[in-house]
Amino acid sequence: MATTAPPKPAAPAWAARRERGSLLALRFMAWVAVTLGRPVARLLLHPITLYFLLFAAAPRRHSARYLGRVLGRPATWRDQYRHFHTFASTVLDRVYFVRGQLDRFDITMKGDAGCDDTLASGQGGFLVGAHLGSFESLHAAGKSFPGMRVTMVMYPDNARKIHGVLQAMAPDFKLAVIAIGNAGSTLAIRDALDAGHLVGLLGDRYLQADSARSPGIEINFLGVPALFSDGPLRLALLLKRRVIFMVGLFLGGRRYDVRFETLADFRQPPTDPAAREALIRQTLHAYVARLEALCKEAPDNWFNFYDYWREE
Repeated sequence: MATTAPPKPAAPAWAARRERGSLLALRFMAWVAVTLGRPVARLLLHPITLYFLLFAAAPRRHSARYLGRVLGRPATWRDQYRHFHTFASTVLDRVYFVRGQLDRFDITMKGDAGCDDTLASGQGGFLVGAHLGSFESLHAAGKSFPGMRVTMVMYPDNARKIHGVLQAMAPDFKLAVIAIGNAGSTLAIRDALDAGHLVGLLGDRYLQADSARSPGIEINFLGVPALFSDGPLRLALLLKRRVIFMVGLFLGGRRYDVRFETLADFRQPPTDPAAREALIRQTLHAYVARLEALCKEAPDNWFNFYDYWREE
């Protein structure tokens, strides 16, 4: 008797909503950026920002909720305008980063000894970021860290579509991508690490589809409990790799501040199961604390325009 395979988990709401908007914006801005240049493209960001501020009701609502928490006061229209404009600016600059046109930017780079040691060892490591600033600014790190090779772990639909747009705009752009949820994802991650790659992922979104494997951990984020996944940290512990926090903050104009900071070193994990669990929890709390501090430092740089705290 034939059996029916269980249906695949539905994509989370943020994957369908926010990433589709990002894709459309990226296509348009990529064309403008390549055809008209960055100064003209940045002028067009203002009507685009105004359009989303006026007509994107749900993202505007979620932006106001986030800004109210990070600023400690009700968000004004000016606050929200700056938030949307910063997001649009980083979408535009993706095109220049993947085309290798780094001379257009004033980029500062800071990294600790852990990043240098990870690259020198050739054993790879995990590069954990967030939807904060521009992860594409990582391309600038090649000048400071020669030989850096990055493999991104991404949600499948987002990986295919956005990567396709960037590839069309920059034919020489090469970025290895591992799609989340495929049968061979874990083995592909292990192989990339063994080849000396940094495996990059964004850790500030919780996939409901992963709840069977990891129920999620509630941690206070900007004063309200939010769900975070410890899955990436468990994988890093299993594979005995260092975990490095990476962020590329957009500071306005042509300025970016790219930072690398060792979050945890799992190369010699404790043998006691309780100690391993405590280490994972401690590292996840450290990640959330670092994310919260950066949101307060650069409030306009956090781009999660959906019901992040699951209040609706």
